Amino acid sequence: MDQASFIETAIEGFGALAQPTRLQALRLLLAAHPESIAAGEIARRCEVPHNTMSNHLAILARAGLIAAEKDGRTVNYRADVAGFRGLIDFLARDCCSGKPELCGILPDASLALIEKTEPEPDVVAPAFNVLFLCTRNSARSIMAEALLAKIGKGRFNVYSAGSDPAEAPMQEVLDRLSHLGHDIAHLRCKSWDEFAGSEAPRMDFVIALCDTPQGQSCPDLGKKFVTGAWPLPDPAQFTGSESERTTLLNELYAMIRRRIEVFVSLPFAALDRMALKARLDEIGDTTRVTP
Repeated sequence: MDQASFIETAIEGFGALAQPTRLQALRLLLAAHPESIAAGEIARRCEVPHNTMSNHLAILARAGLIAAEKDGRTVNYRADVAGFRGLIDFLARDCCSGKPELCGILPDASLALIEKTEPEPDVVAPAFNVLFLCTRNSARSIMAEALLAKIGKGRFNVYSAGSDPAEAPMQEVLDRLSHLGHDIAHLRCKSWDEFAGSEAPRMDFVIALCDTPQGQSCPDLGKKFVTGAWPLPDPAQFTGSESERTTLLNELYAMIRRRIEVFVSLPFAALDRMALKARLDEIGDTTRVTP
């Protein structure tokens, strides 16, 4: 993630918190984490009308600080700890000349910036091979491949594949990626089988983007990799006018970007495989509400 992207994300996050009710709501949800709280209950505790609270919660969600979860006709909200940590990490990045541990007063999240000189046993070391999976490998995983390749700045070898790959990526996905400055020349739909053979590159991370609770299927990832599940809505199911679909694609792109920005900032040298697995799942524990 480059400096401009860090600043853009930080401005959005701090802007969302630059209002008393939103700040109160986030503190309330952080105190309740990992439990979620119904929107109506948040409004009651913050002593604001429900409609007003809904607007505040939407701003916090767009900033990647909280996540919405549907429970029947009720919408509950949970603090997005990964997004919050990313904001704190941004603040601590240059603290004490890049040594935030010297401050002594920062939350544990800032320790993610401290690099160990000698990795502990069973620690995953860079550079990493990352494989994104979804059913058709035509939209979500293609977006993730393009985003990590750009944001990762050469620290990651990025691949994508599908359990039932399409003949080609969705054209509107390629159009959006091209419009947003990504190189799309190499993007193609691939089968998981390309990465199952003995000659295939060894994967360090395999991240599934398919929305399995809605009946989609992903291949068995096995236990050889650090795996994660980041369920996301399928663009093939988007409906509406061309402008409405473009808006939905932009929102999906933003969802994937936020996850990848947190992923690339993880303290890989300081975490063993079990801890990395927990962090990956935490990153994926975000809103399940279709944009």
